[in-house]
Amino acid sequence: MLTTQLVEKKQKIVVAYSGGLDTSVMIRWLKDKYHAEIITVTGNLGQAKELAGLKEKAYKTGAWKFYIKDVKREFVREYIFPALKASALYEKAYPLATALGRPLLAKLLVEVARREKATMVAHGCTGKGNDQVRFEVSIAALAPDLKVLAPLREWEFKSREEEIDYAKRHRIPVKATVESPYSIDENIWGTSIECGILEDPTVEPPTDVFQHTVAPEQAPHKPEYVTISFEKGIPVGLNGKKLDAVQLIHKLNDIGGAHGVGRIDLVENRLVGIKSREIYEAPAATILHFAHTELERLTLDKQVFNFKSLIAQEYANLVYNGLWYSPLKNALDAFVEETQRTVTGTVKMKLYKGAMTVVARTSPYSLYSAKLATYREEDQFDHKASSGFIKIFGLPLKTFRQVQKNGLTRKKRPHSKIHS
Repeated sequence: MLTTQLVEKKQKIVVAYSGGLDTSVMIRWLKDKYHAEIITVTGNLGQAKELAGLKEKAYKTGAWKFYIKDVKREFVREYIFPALKASALYEKAYPLATALGRPLLAKLLVEVARREKATMVAHGCTGKGNDQVRFEVSIAALAPDLKVLAPLREWEFKSREEEIDYAKRHRIPVKATVESPYSIDENIWGTSIECGILEDPTVEPPTDVFQHTVAPEQAPHKPEYVTISFEKGIPVGLNGKKLDAVQLIHKLNDIGGAHGVGRIDLVENRLVGIKSREIYEAPAATILHFAHTELERLTLDKQVFNFKSLIAQEYANLVYNGLWYSPLKNALDAFVEETQRTVTGTVKMKLYKGAMTVVARTSPYSLYSAKLATYREEDQFDHKASSGFIKIFGLPLKTFRQVQKNGLTRKKRPHSKIHS
């Protein structure tokens, strides 16, 4: 008599894998806890150093299957440039490199989960960071049926030192050490560094923190000039030469980094309610945001320019808070796109020992008129018209002050006496 033996099918967990300490330890931990097949997913967003030997490392750590996809161009075109056009700098400083990458990585996780028929995905974000929100909210927007696992919120390790010890015991190859326990996230738009001595905001970052920029005092003694060309808010050329978007950003990272441009030391307000000290390196992002704003000063009228600064703050908050796939962000994109129709031209900048200075800007849509601005004999401004303009412009204040003055006078007037 034949008997049929039913073999329980193993669960599949799709893991966002960077090869760093957390995600490396996570593969082994998830595999043991859930008795699952671990499928790792890595997006190439320009983090060249982290990709070397990553496939071998994933399999050695216990992965069942490994996926890697080069999404640099999609990242630049669909995520970085929309944020650049929006002038999105979180708290007026951070160009959102890590935050912009998370919705794209979440999209990759969902795509692989669908292909592999997995019902769970996992990320290596901490319970007090922003990335957990960015991943989980994005996944919920794209695939609400998927279960999201966050091992760092529930496992037994209380510190990175304990993770390092676990990795050693299980022969998991990791670069982090107790002496240099930095958490580093890198992509083409910037690098974020945290943990270790950086958690003390009174301490100057050690030199080994920085990956891509020289110290400003060690930068060349001679300034370097760069000219950036824009078409409808998008950078398309450098120093008169048309360049592919990815190539342009790489070149500006090299040039800016060599001059100490793009270092950011920021105590920022995290979404979860705490303040965090973060170190960022973003030479290309810093240069392009600066140049883009200078071109907007030339081509946008006063009301649009001022209102767009409010939109920029809201846009940056949405990205930082993980709401990339929200209806509001889509609506803001429509507004931003309209403002960029005339943001075409060139901006020339001087880079010198960590500083940026704009030295020239031109555009076929320039609203600057030399004949109106000049004080020479070519002046075409109607000076006489200013008299009437000032009277009308100042009328509300003049009326307010007159009413206030008359009211105070009436209050101080003595009461008349009645004689019998």
